[in-house]
Amino acid sequence: MSYQVFARKYRPQTFDDLVGQEHVTRTLRNAVEQNRLAHAYLFVGPRGIGKTSTARILAKALNCIHGPTVTPCGVCDSCKEIAGGNSLDVLEIDGASNNGVEQVRELRDNVRYAPAKGRYKIYIIDEVHMLSSQAFNALLKTLEEPPAHVKFIFATTEPQKVLPTILSRCQRFDLHRIPANLIAKHLQYIAKNEKVKLDPAAAYAIARGADGGLRDAESMLDQLVAFCGEKIDEADVLNVFGFTSEQTVAAFSEKILRGETAAALGLLDEQTALGKEMMKLMSDLIAHLRDLLVFKVKPDAVAGEAAPEIQSSLENEAALIETDRLLDLIEQFAAAEGRMKWAPNKKLHFEIAVIKAIQTLGQVTLTDVIENLTALRAGGAVASTQTPVRTSSSEISPAPAKQLAQEAPSGASVDPAKVWAQAVNLTYARRPLIKNWIDAAKFLGTDGRNFLLGFAPEQKTVMESLSRPTNRTFLEGLLKELTGTAWTVKLTADSKRPPTPSPPAPSPNEPNSSFKDDPLVKQALELFEGEIKSVTT
Repeated sequence: MSYQVFARKYRPQTFDDLVGQEHVTRTLRNAVEQNRLAHAYLFVGPRGIGKTSTARILAKALNCIHGPTVTPCGVCDSCKEIAGGNSLDVLEIDGASNNGVEQVRELRDNVRYAPAKGRYKIYIIDEVHMLSSQAFNALLKTLEEPPAHVKFIFATTEPQKVLPTILSRCQRFDLHRIPANLIAKHLQYIAKNEKVKLDPAAAYAIARGADGGLRDAESMLDQLVAFCGEKIDEADVLNVFGFTSEQTVAAFSEKILRGETAAALGLLDEQTALGKEMMKLMSDLIAHLRDLLVFKVKPDAVAGEAAPEIQSSLENEAALIETDRLLDLIEQFAAAEGRMKWAPNKKLHFEIAVIKAIQTLGQVTLTDVIENLTALRAGGAVASTQTPVRTSSSEISPAPAKQLAQEAPSGASVDPAKVWAQAVNLTYARRPLIKNWIDAAKFLGTDGRNFLLGFAPEQKTVMESLSRPTNRTFLEGLLKELTGTAWTVKLTADSKRPPTPSPPAPSPNEPNSSFKDDPLVKQALELFEGEIKSVTT
């Protein structure tokens, strides 16, 4: 017997075999069980996700000797003939090569004849959007009122090209792209049956490369078995198909978000030296940033698409960038991808895009200016650079790290609460525009080398603003200056903390010389050639 490729050998034969299309199989099962069968069905979706296979399974369910049944036996003559594609009662027609009006007229004339052996005469037309307008019009009347023994099943990847008059006469089912974890699980099932050892990371790499198409994934696995033999590792998948590992893409993304230009370009050089396709790497980076965006909005939404270690990377990266900046980043790389398609030197455009993206992350946007102005308006005048912060026990004034260390008992470490209070004072002096954001934070303690700051639920926007790379780097630099040790600032939602009340607004007539004398305000007045006439809220 000749060799059969995996895509044909493991083609679904029952509703239970279909992967990732439960919304379709459930409806079709109920329709068969309740005898609520439509005369025309339309299966829509991208390539390789089971449209034609679903049509064949439905045909077997209707014409099985034990049918109509949701579990066709697969051993009767009707089931075997449908599976083999040689049934007299189930006619599979290629819409691309039979798209003329003459072929449709011939089909329309044969519809009146009763089925040869089965219960129904079923016409499966693949790529139905390829039919001409004249062919569609010739089919309209028959499709609307076919004989009782006739069923039409259409499949297409481009439903927008099908005439609305055809769409309105069909029950439409949209088949979805299959999640990567389900494809990886199915590949492991095939590998087990074929006695091939498939590394889980390799299965995920194949699933990602297949982009939701199970047939493509099966074909890739078939090719890898021919290349590798009985053992397939992730490196084999990456080498054969030129993919980049998810971990590498995640590391690349993190370097960009942290502003590490040299490291990001170095990683890009490494991938180029390994022969990786720049367009594919750019596509993978955009897809990773998309996952990060979805993760920030709804963390559990990517659980079925990303491996566990990648979800951990997404969690770390989510703290490095706010949503609006991430949207800008995705738009920048998408524009660069469009330029790279026609550029002879794709790496050059990739490098420019990376450098520009990192520079953009450090720039002050109009949103930042508006937020700062809003914060100033909500909090009244900017606090004086000498305003102390009151703690639960005493009032701490600015002091250098050596003085804090001397105040600590012998052999004991510096009190983190005092360090944070001192950092707040220095923030008032050096970065008065983020005063209100600092005031909204509650010091929760330390965890190893992590400084934990909590925010009330309604302070999510403030927490996101303070988590920007420039603000986090500033705070971490202050902590290192005060303690001589590197710290990482971690921001968390502290639902137990009551909302921070806004400070009382100053009287319109209250003198505010400290505000006018503030260096930042003076610089703004010089930059915009303005003057202060009155200070009101």
